[in-house]
Amino acid sequence: MNGPLVSVIIPTYNNGEYIRQAVDSVYRQQVYLELIVVDDCSDDDTEKQLECYMQRPDFFYVRNSFNRGVAASRNKGISMARGEYVAFLDADDWWAEGKLREQIQAVKESGAVLCSTGRELMEPDGSSTGRYIGVRKWVTYRELLKHNSINCSSVLLLTKVAREFPMCYDQSHEDYITWLKILKKYGWARGIDRPYLKCRLSAGGKSRDKLKSAKMTFQVYRYMGYGMVKSCLFFISYAVHGVCKYR
Repeated sequence: MNGPLVSVIIPTYNNGEYIRQAVDSVYRQQVYLELIVVDDCSDDDTEKQLECYMQRPDFFYVRNSFNRGVAASRNKGISMARGEYVAFLDADDWWAEGKLREQIQAVKESGAVLCSTGRELMEPDGSSTGRYIGVRKWVTYRELLKHNSINCSSVLLLTKVAREFPMCYDQSHEDYITWLKILKKYGWARGIDRPYLKCRLSAGGKSRDKLKSAKMTFQVYRYMGYGMVKSCLFFISYAVHGVCKYR
């Protein structure tokens, strides 16, 4: 193998407080990988926090010339990726050991192009909330329309598929749109129902504003070409799942 097996992409904007925990969790994966950090014009100490990794041959830090948003930042990382797979990780989240190794095995055995995992919800200080959100072993396109069970920071995806379906529409849930497009073509995704992702409930996340997140979810259905009636039906299912998820 000439290049890494996995290209991990971390988009970041003013996450200097958390990013080293994310990076360290990547390098504990025991998988031949490269790490690409795309800094979307942070004005905090993010770059300084990453100086200790700069001499690693498997670490790449790039800075956008202007603020482009998370979708474009992930796309930039995908364009640089040399691995057979890409994996996404938000700069304020982190992974448990063994995540990538088990995902690679699951993808190879199942033939899936995308694999996600369950996630444990964490407080801003990194302590556990005691809440866990699982994922089914198989996630179909129709099931994904009812609610987005695929968290971006948990995803392992074939690089060629990531390039086939670049992320867009940053004012909505750009990752949800991408997963729907992928499953609409490829049929299903593989899920690993273990808390490999530690998902920090930071105040600045899009999903923390529930009303705004709900509006963006409805926009996803419209973007995917569904009429008002079907969009409303899918939205009702999303709302019910949302209430159950955080109870």
